[in-house]
Amino acid sequence: MTPLGPQLAVFLREYLPSQREMSVQTSDTYSYAFQLLVCFAADRLKITPSELIVEQLDAALVLAFLEHLEKKRDNCARTRNSRLAAIKTFFKFLECRLPSCLDQAQRIRAIPVKKTDEVIIGYLNREEIQALLDDPDPSTRYGLRDRAMLHLGFAGGLRVSELVGLDLADLTLHTQPSVRVMGKGRRQRVLPLWKETAGT
Repeated sequence: MTPLGPQLAVFLREYLPSQREMSVQTSDTYSYAFQLLVCFAADRLKITPSELIVEQLDAALVLAFLEHLEKKRDNCARTRNSRLAAIKTFFKFLECRLPSCLDQAQRIRAIPVKKTDEVIIGYLNREEIQALLDDPDPSTRYGLRDRAMLHLGFAGGLRVSELVGLDLADLTLHTQPSVRVMGKGRRQRVLPLWKETAGT
């Protein structure tokens, strides 16, 4: 019997940030998924969360948890799949640490994701984009900041997490203005800046 707590602590505090180099946002998402799972499992098994053992998190319990997410918490299939991805990653981590759980891990990792509809993302037309870029007041400190962020986000097609994760050192304004961005999956890219964006 293997206590769940220590294994989960190593997974969340060491494995995800150090070995997998996952972003803080992804680690937080995984952590929240396990908060929900641990509370669900403890309630279902009528024990305290600290009494949970790894062997109790079998495929049947995980499937019940996923059903609970959709029916009781009104989560969409995409959110359900995200929680399942966290659980599968944890059991992949356990395969090397707990060979006694190989069959359990294999069964959980075989749980299929639910198909989701691909939603067509709406977009702004040119006039709407220009109105958005022109809205912040450049004569104030916050207006200047907001204007620069909007220009940079639009010109580079940046995600919000990429935009707020930028440091001043990532910006080059001489020769060819550009910005170095750390993207999803820890991928770096250098984007040239438009003259108008570099000027803000």
